[in-house]
Amino acid sequence: MNFGELTDEATSFEIMDAALEAGINFFDTADVYGGPQSPDMEKGFGISEEIIGRWLSQGGRREKIVLATKVYQPMGTGPNDRHLSAYHIRKACEESLRRLQTDHIDLYQMHHVDRNTSWEEIWQAMEQLVHENKVTYVGSSNFAGWDIATAQNVAKSRNFLGLVSEQSLYNLSARTIELEVIPALQYYGIGLIPWSPIGMGLLSGINQKKTEGRHATPQLQMQIEQYSSQLEEYEILCQELGEEPAVIGLAWLLHNPTVTAPIIGPRTVEQLNESLRALEVSLSDETLQKLDEIWPGPGGEAPEAYSW
Repeated sequence: MNFGELTDEATSFEIMDAALEAGINFFDTADVYGGPQSPDMEKGFGISEEIIGRWLSQGGRREKIVLATKVYQPMGTGPNDRHLSAYHIRKACEESLRRLQTDHIDLYQMHHVDRNTSWEEIWQAMEQLVHENKVTYVGSSNFAGWDIATAQNVAKSRNFLGLVSEQSLYNLSARTIELEVIPALQYYGIGLIPWSPIGMGLLSGINQKKTEGRHATPQLQMQIEQYSSQLEEYEILCQELGEEPAVIGLAWLLHNPTVTAPIIGPRTVEQLNESLRALEVSLSDETLQKLDEIWPGPGGEAPEAYSW
């Protein structure tokens, strides 16, 4: 997501090289990523895909990674330049393949649910892309639990695999999906790919960084004020553990067996290397309990969380 906007192409290449060397094999992007959008909505789109495509064109890399991108967001000003109509899915996939300089997308994700388009139309379009070997698997992003259930039931009626993954907002400070999304994923055997695993920087040691760079944004400052006491407790706990707050946040996600992989989104090679530290951290039951006390979830799964 940062490639082309916060991270230049040369640094993006360095990050991808370092990731591949470290054993990371899942690369996630979206057609809309890449930079500020212009008023005419013709510039800024697709830049992240183009950077990844030029990296892949150097050879010897495509079959070493699972390549994921997304469809839904506006890619132009026309009524057919957005959402999940069969027309837009086909067109968006062709354009992503061109930008990524590949003949297939391993995981094609619906960036949001489109409740104005029938699942019969959506699945017919996705089935066609799979039949043409342009897409291998289909995933979702930002779906509700009942959207996942509906999608899977319609896919089953069509003898289609349906969803294999869901990409949701999930971190210590944002645990709403524990109510219904995670139970749905567990029931259907669908992988979870959390985005914003450290809360857009909130869980990165923000009290020490709140006057630096993007940490000074009004939105983040508002969150710092909202969670000030919890952040203080959290950062003290991380100091006691001898680990950076971002590392603990990632390690907490990796502890959850439903989580396939957090979307880390490094802007530099240094941030990538720091994130990799989370793979070496083991959280004790006592630490997990303390984290739950600092960042309480919704109380379990629905409806038990609120009606038992």
